[in-house]
Amino acid sequence: TTLAVSTARCGASPEASAFYDGELRTYIYVDGFNLYYRALKRTPFKWLDLASMFRDVLQPHHNIIKIKYFTARVSASPNNPSKPQRQDIYLRALQWHCKEVEVHFGHFLTHKVQAPLANPGKGPRLVEVIKTEEKVSVSLKYD
Repeated sequence: TTLAVSTARCGASPEASAFYDGELRTYIYVDGFNLYYRALKRTPFKWLDLASMFRDVLQPHHNIIKIKYFTARVSASPNNPSKPQRQDIYLRALQWHCKEVEVHFGHFLTHKVQAPLANPGKGPRLVEVIKTEEKVSVSLKYD
């Protein structure tokens, strides 16, 4: 899942809920890696305005407190040396444009796995490949 939304009635007890004014404090969790690779890459929408999108999707009584954006630092590669600089520019622009955005960094883990070939032919059906996964270990606290 790329996006998750958590809502709370401002931590109110059941007794206090009788005075609930209809506003839901809303925290949004974004898996930045999956958002980019599953929805934005190879589209003209890379500069997605997350705050506007969520305001359009959510009901008006959702008060967005934080948009917690989880990602990992990318590395330069021989065929794409400016990748880290472009990621920095995007993250700075995202935080500058939307004060609710809070970026959380994890790291990538790389390991070997067996994967089936799409067209195995007469050779082996499985090959060993390098798999890279993003891992984020953070403790979240709410305002």
